[in-house]
Amino acid sequence: MAYNGTKVLDIHAHVSFPNNGGNVLASMLASNTPTKADPRKAGGLPEVGMSEQAITTRMNRHIELMDEANIDAQLVGPRPYMMLGSMQPHIFKAWVRFNNHMIAKQCEVHPTRFVGAAQLPQNAHAEDLKHCLPELEYCHKELGFAGIYLSPDPTGDRNSPGMDQKYWDPVYEYAQKNKMVIIVHGTNCNDPRIATIPHNYQIGFVWEQYLATQLLSHGDVFKRFPELKVVVCHCGGALDRFIKTDHHLAQKDLSKNLYFDTCALDLDYLEAAIKQRGVNNMLFGTETPGSGSAVRPETGRPSDDLVPVISKMSFLSEADKLKIFHGNSAEVCPALAKIAA
Repeated sequence: MAYNGTKVLDIHAHVSFPNNGGNVLASMLASNTPTKADPRKAGGLPEVGMSEQAITTRMNRHIELMDEANIDAQLVGPRPYMMLGSMQPHIFKAWVRFNNHMIAKQCEVHPTRFVGAAQLPQNAHAEDLKHCLPELEYCHKELGFAGIYLSPDPTGDRNSPGMDQKYWDPVYEYAQKNKMVIIVHGTNCNDPRIATIPHNYQIGFVWEQYLATQLLSHGDVFKRFPELKVVVCHCGGALDRFIKTDHHLAQKDLSKNLYFDTCALDLDYLEAAIKQRGVNNMLFGTETPGSGSAVRPETGRPSDDLVPVISKMSFLSEADKLKIFHGNSAEVCPALAKIAA
């Protein structure tokens, strides 16, 4: 593992459920009844049909894939397409808590490889996100999480306030006060126009993450919360087509607040993203294991094996590569560097 003796920190990763973890969701939806199972506690598993062995086996496989990809530690959060913010509130709260307990379990099983990032029970129709603070405080104080996943559009119906609005302020304030990094990731997309596209939630990711980038850039969020750290996944969803001095882009210094990860698998796109976003604001992220399992023909390795391909990018200096692989994530999420050390 590691890159030239430096620990590789992955800012973008998702919890690994056993295969029958979907039974939890199916049972809650079918019965309209929340589960109270806690996979961290003895006796907390029978209700959902998962064994301690099944959980450990799946999480050990996650570790094997990290080792194969030279990843030392990950900030691990919920699986975005399974966040399912359109569920009925009483079911959704239980699903969120179950996800957070599974993340905590993964961190407990492998404490030197994972630090947690919380899912929140986001209600797009609430006055603001105050209703998320009890779960956030629980994840931070009781589970030891260092990050927060926020979906710009939790219901998938594009009815949530934009991420520049004061609706989000309770979570922004908590994150700044407690030095927790916010991870912005799209979730589900219920637009009927994209029904023919396989795994069409990926299209929702592009739209919502790019829109979040624009709103956070042009709005005054970082004026209100000058120490807030936000990472927008997948290089920010899409790239800008304007030159740096164009008025369509926010003419502000966002270098201490707004960051992006490297979780883009086409190498031409990834190279362009690093050049456009800037080395100092790019954090290594792979989503391993996730949607990058397709084999890259020129290497024979999965496309999410990004350490060797980034290390060969000739336009990056050695100092640049160390920033991307370690330094930037260590600054934005010190807890991630701490567990790797």
